[in-house]
Amino acid sequence: MTLWHGRFSTGMSDALWDLSESYSFDHVLWRHDLMGSRAHVRGLGRAGIVSAEEMTLLLETLDAVEEEFASGVFVRTPSDEDIHMAIERRVTEIAGPTGAKLHTARSRNDQVATTLRLFTRDAVTDIAARALGLAATLHEVGERYPDVYLPGYTHLQRAQPVLLSHHVRAHAWALVRDVDRLLSSRDRANISPLGAGALAGTSLPISPEETAKDLGFSRAFENSLDAVSDRDFVAEALFNIALLGVHCSRLGEELVLWTTSEFGFASLTDDFTTGSSMLPQKKNSDVAELARGKSGRLVGNLTGLLVTLKGLPLSYNRDLQEDKEPLFDSVRQIHLVLTALSGAYGSIEIHSDVTRAAADDPLIAAIDLAEWMVVRGTPFRQAHEHVGALVGRSVRDGVPLVDLVAADPVLADARDILSQGAALTRRTSPGGSGPTPATRQRELLMNELRRAEQRLRDAH
Repeated sequence: MTLWHGRFSTGMSDALWDLSESYSFDHVLWRHDLMGSRAHVRGLGRAGIVSAEEMTLLLETLDAVEEEFASGVFVRTPSDEDIHMAIERRVTEIAGPTGAKLHTARSRNDQVATTLRLFTRDAVTDIAARALGLAATLHEVGERYPDVYLPGYTHLQRAQPVLLSHHVRAHAWALVRDVDRLLSSRDRANISPLGAGALAGTSLPISPEETAKDLGFSRAFENSLDAVSDRDFVAEALFNIALLGVHCSRLGEELVLWTTSEFGFASLTDDFTTGSSMLPQKKNSDVAELARGKSGRLVGNLTGLLVTLKGLPLSYNRDLQEDKEPLFDSVRQIHLVLTALSGAYGSIEIHSDVTRAAADDPLIAAIDLAEWMVVRGTPFRQAHEHVGALVGRSVRDGVPLVDLVAADPVLADARDILSQGAALTRRTSPGGSGPTPATRQRELLMNELRRAEQRLRDAH
């Protein structure tokens, strides 16, 4: 028997029940539903809707139900359509007629919206902490290999030399932006819908503002219709997780490339690689491939919810039940990805001899030759054409570029630019990839990591 059976003469068909029930996935919300229910009970007590004795009994009963969940002994009954009805049913079993007062001045609509906001608030905070941990791991990789450099790429073609620390910090900056977005979305989600009722509030003298304060929300809703129908906070969380997943995918893609025999830039320890069921020699960077693959799933979860939301009139519609599975799945998957990538990059071994040899390819210094001419008064386009012609001859005729430069009447004095490591040290502009700006960049990133850590502490 459902908690709303009074209007009906028959129960749901099995087909409708199978379509309708959500306990099978929303049971993970039990802790947050109990948080909301406690605050609601205290609000009923402040309003005089339940007596002090009834409020105490309800709170003690909610504590007892929490202990059942925490210890794994809570038993779902056949009538428990979702986690919210399961908890109310159990409270009523324990507390009797007083338990039947738990849902006074509350609808499942504002109850679910409140519970989901509490869950999302905690989830994005936790994800932000994990993302910040991965950023810190990348920073530590740069600290471990301060002098190592490698080619930077555009179009996956060698472009210019960069310090390894510069490269991994680029990924760390993206993750810091993810943390910032997640915590900002947390702030926007931190509004309590409790008290909006089914859609229009209630005639009973409750105080949504007091209940919001009790739950640690920044404020209560302004419009009851919006309060029960708004899922912007879920969509925003899914977007932020999807973009974080895209950044993780990019990290994974580079790890796949770097650990191939063709690149040979890095290797992972055995505990972050797998073998082949057929090929004895294989050592696969599956951790990176899975991180790359999960991003499609995260984008799909976001897209699915947006399509669900786009056709809904105000206020609550049962379609909104479809907000939870994509959110729960995205939260779980990004946890797995962030943890695994942090471990993989924490164990990475960089083969500096290989990266250095690739970055010292003389062709990579072509722009430095052109800029050497610019400093001496040659317009950039003319310098670009001049150096480009030498590069073309080197590639076509198989003549080392350094020999062509040494024989060139304009560039003969610039041949030292092609010596080992010279092109890297010439990257001196602010934010650039060379050793000179590296110290400043290190300080800036460390300051940003500390600032993000403080935001996380404040969020808790």
